[in-house]
Amino acid sequence: MLNKFIELSERTIEFTNCDFIRPQIEFLKQRERLIGIKGSRGVGKTTLLLQFAKTELSKKNKLYVSLDNPYFAKNNLFEFTDEFVKNGGEYILLDEVHHYKDWSLTLKNIYDSFRDLKVIYTGSSLLKLTKGRTDLSRRTVINTLHGLSLREYINFTEKTNFQVYSLNEILENHTEISKQIITKIKPIQKYNEYVKIGYYPFFLENKNNYLFKLVEIVNQILETDLPFIANISYANINKLKQLLQIISESVPFKPNLEKISSQIEISKNTLKDYMFFLQEAMLILMLKSEKKISSNLAKPDKIYLFHPNLMYCLANENSNIGNIRESFFMNQLQVSNKVNYSEMGDFLVNQKYIFEIGGKNKTYKQIANIKNSFIAADDVEIGHKNTIPLWLFGFLY
Repeated sequence: MLNKFIELSERTIEFTNCDFIRPQIEFLKQRERLIGIKGSRGVGKTTLLLQFAKTELSKKNKLYVSLDNPYFAKNNLFEFTDEFVKNGGEYILLDEVHHYKDWSLTLKNIYDSFRDLKVIYTGSSLLKLTKGRTDLSRRTVINTLHGLSLREYINFTEKTNFQVYSLNEILENHTEISKQIITKIKPIQKYNEYVKIGYYPFFLENKNNYLFKLVEIVNQILETDLPFIANISYANINKLKQLLQIISESVPFKPNLEKISSQIEISKNTLKDYMFFLQEAMLILMLKSEKKISSNLAKPDKIYLFHPNLMYCLANENSNIGNIRESFFMNQLQVSNKVNYSEMGDFLVNQKYIFEIGGKNKTYKQIANIKNSFIAADDVEIGHKNTIPLWLFGFLY
């Protein structure tokens, strides 16, 4: 059976497209013996794993295996790995580890038993809800793979090579940065494409079917991943779908937990649990004030879908423009910045900066006389002073 898996692995790696490789591949080049990548369905974990195998391990004895293969429902992964090592195996790449029962204990035993083997694995963003984190805490390094940033989407679709800018660089020098970028592309046009179909890399397969496929991914997360990993009953899956629908069609959503729990007929405490699970699944983002951030069960001040693509997928033309703008801003910033709710503006970033999000005619009225306050304005190519183009915050990673 090992030979069949080796043949399948070599064929899968060989046919992997490496025209566009995300910089996160650098994380896989560490010398650690156990490396993990987690993330939502559809963000490109499998592709990154296969690209690493093709570009970095061409001369290594390697094996790519997806653990959702029915073979591993009845066969032991440790024994399979043992046979691979005895046949000269150096790298084993394990995809979708959360499908394997006792995956974390098995990886621990593999790590402890095969000192010359390097293991790289991928899993759901929900991995931390399993016992895996405890079993592997001192043995593995894990990185979260997010969907494409606006910058990455532009680089891929326009064959450009725009760099990442830090938040401080954007705040201090946004006018010059914007001027350089608009000489090469039309950023507002690319932003409008991106918020509809640009976050998940599978837009490359067929843009016309993108939103249909995204609906399928959302359903897989709700109907397969959450029941399996978070032990949510199938009877309550429709209630989660109702909650996502409510968020998708709202203006920037300030939740009334009593009203929602009554509307979808679950208790308030269960609703809080479900919102936490949806955030771990990278389907929603909960915005909280600094005072609430330490508690998972504290009521969020606002709730967004994780990315605007999800709004177009679930609400279609009913998506609120203000919700889209704020969801985009929070999604792009939360990767490498701390984002909290602010009563003075829309967002408090890194405990220092106040941001108000709006259209090109947005005024300073709400944040007048507030130190370190900025407007992130939609439909603006080049900003002025403390008004910064909203699209430019898509260049943060």
